[in-house]
Amino acid sequence: MTGKLEKFIEHSLFASRWALAPMYIGLAIALLLLLFSFLKELFECIMHISDFTQMQIILSCLSLIDISLAANLVLIVILSGFENFVSKMDLGDHKDTPEWQGAVDFSTLKLKLVSSMAAISGIQLLETFITIEEIPIQNVKWMVIIHGTFLLSGIFLAATDQISANAQRTKK
Repeated sequence: MTGKLEKFIEHSLFASRWALAPMYIGLAIALLLLLFSFLKELFECIMHISDFTQMQIILSCLSLIDISLAANLVLIVILSGFENFVSKMDLGDHKDTPEWQGAVDFSTLKLKLVSSMAAISGIQLLETFITIEEIPIQNVKWMVIIHGTFLLSGIFLAATDQISANAQRTKK
């Protein structure tokens, strides 16, 4: 009896990974929202290009890059998260399959997430520095602290992953 109960619990727990699938579908919808935001920003830039100063054009471009990086981050989470935690994707030999798909483990995913957040934060900081006279110094300080935290987190995660990988190589 306990063997059957144990098997049932194990199979139920393993099947529970599919509870993540609607979340990844929701992230795919969020990706469409980012696309809408990108197109809206691009349209605004195009419509007002003759009125924009060079600085406003640069800020618009940085905003587009920011949205694009966020979209890349969401896509990485969708594809690698689904493959790592739910199910392998059977796309056959689809010519457009990203090279990294199937090769991004949880450790690599964490590093990609933190590095993407640091890049997004860096772009936000660059936008702030461009318009620094318009922003309270206290806000700038907090943005620098947050960006530094992302950078330190990335370094810390990379170091711990390296230590873990070295420890596993030593065991073999």
